[in-house]
Amino acid sequence: MKAQLPHPEHYSYQLHRKQRNVQIILPVVISVLVMIGVVVLISLATFNSNGDVSRWAAISTIWIIIPILLTGLILLIILIGIIYLMARALEALPHYTGLAQDYVYLAQGYITRAADMAVKPVIALGSFIEKIKAFLKG
Repeated sequence: MKAQLPHPEHYSYQLHRKQRNVQIILPVVISVLVMIGVVVLISLATFNSNGDVSRWAAISTIWIIIPILLTGLILLIILIGIIYLMARALEALPHYTGLAQDYVYLAQGYITRAADMAVKPVIALGSFIEKIKAFLKG
């Protein structure tokens, strides 16, 4: 015996189904039918005995290139914007980058000193052990 899931039959569910059919499925089906119709019409016009294949090839090339050109134009606008913002930022940055370099140089000294202080006992102990070994061997 399989469990049956309840089927919602309330108003909002019925409205959802109606909207799904009208707003999603119907436009997709119409778009597919229009595309199939365009393909059939182009095929009939192109491959008839008096069809002009080179003209349709040029038209197809144009339709293929248009999205690439639009994408390139958008990317060019973005690139110009980035270049403009970088030019504006470089007017203020030299002062702040100089300050940042000074602080990094200061931090480098502190970090080097701290690292040397942390390793110094280990190196001293190793050196002491090696001196004892050399004394006992020799």
